[in-house]
Amino acid sequence: MKAISRTFIVIIAVALLLMFVANRLNVSQGYAGSNTLTIYNWGDYIDPELLTKFQKETGITVIYQTFDSNEAMLTKIEQGGTTFDVAIPSDYAISKMREENLLIPLDHSKLPNLKNIDPSFLNLSFDPDNKYSAPYFWGTLGIVYNPKLTNLKFHSWDDLWNPSLRNNVLLTDGAREVLGMSLSSLGYSLNDTNDQHLQAALAKLKKLTPNVKAIVGDEIKMLLANNEAAAGLVFSGDASEIMDQNPDLDYVVPDQGSNLWFDNMVIPKTAANIDGAHKFINFMMNPEVAAQNAEYVGYATPNDAALKLLPEDISSDERFYPSKQVLKRLEVFDNLGKKMLVHYNELFLQFKMNK
Repeated sequence: MKAISRTFIVIIAVALLLMFVANRLNVSQGYAGSNTLTIYNWGDYIDPELLTKFQKETGITVIYQTFDSNEAMLTKIEQGGTTFDVAIPSDYAISKMREENLLIPLDHSKLPNLKNIDPSFLNLSFDPDNKYSAPYFWGTLGIVYNPKLTNLKFHSWDDLWNPSLRNNVLLTDGAREVLGMSLSSLGYSLNDTNDQHLQAALAKLKKLTPNVKAIVGDEIKMLLANNEAAAGLVFSGDASEIMDQNPDLDYVVPDQGSNLWFDNMVIPKTAANIDGAHKFINFMMNPEVAAQNAEYVGYATPNDAALKLLPEDISSDERFYPSKQVLKRLEVFDNLGKKMLVHYNELFLQFKMNK
């Protein structure tokens, strides 16, 4: 029995030692710990120089991981198997994360740079009083078009249905965006849950099918920049990047209205370095940092102090910093709940299968 006991004790000791070593390795690889910070963000959505600068200023090692959709981000955080200290979801996803208790409240006393944010981008419906999130970027959804490939001027969503655009339109691969475009063209809200209206939007989308060349993800930027289609449904930041590569293209938000979106920084419940997360969020709201990031990424900054540091040809470009008159026609995507989101996805799938 004593021999068995000694063997058992040795096994326990070895197991504990292995757990300790594994934990140290986990920390050293940046997955947890006070000297590391794991950031979960969209691809190509930050100037890499800023990550280096933050590491030099704080001594915190940054681990940077990316996602390609709010839904993918939500699934990863809901599973809880990976430590993320900072994530950058969109408006409706933040609302969903609040409801599902996936976020840690922000300590505003550790975020003095929050004062630099334009008040119109604070206290929005998806996060009252910014209890859980701090603004990162914002923008619109609209149409990029190539005047060399079409004579249309694209003042309306209906222009995408013009027969002259047969097999010449690219659509971003998103249910809310594509169905929202159709709903808006019919005079309905982007957040409509009336099934008759949704069926009408689907029916209209099916009439768009002859014009649709492809429904794609990030590659839409390369395809449009390379003159592979005359027009595309894209977000404003993507439009800016596309137009940098191909100055012949232009971007417009249709007169009927469109989506006004916000991406904010949050601290998920998975966070292991809450203090470091606050330092990073505050760092990104520094005017010089936010201005540099906006120039690199191409999206609109909500940082009023940073906006004043941007070149005038950027800050005065109403395609990406639209007037108040245009903003009044825009809507933020609401969190419609799981059941309605499934319904939107089912309708979108029917449209894609029709293609």
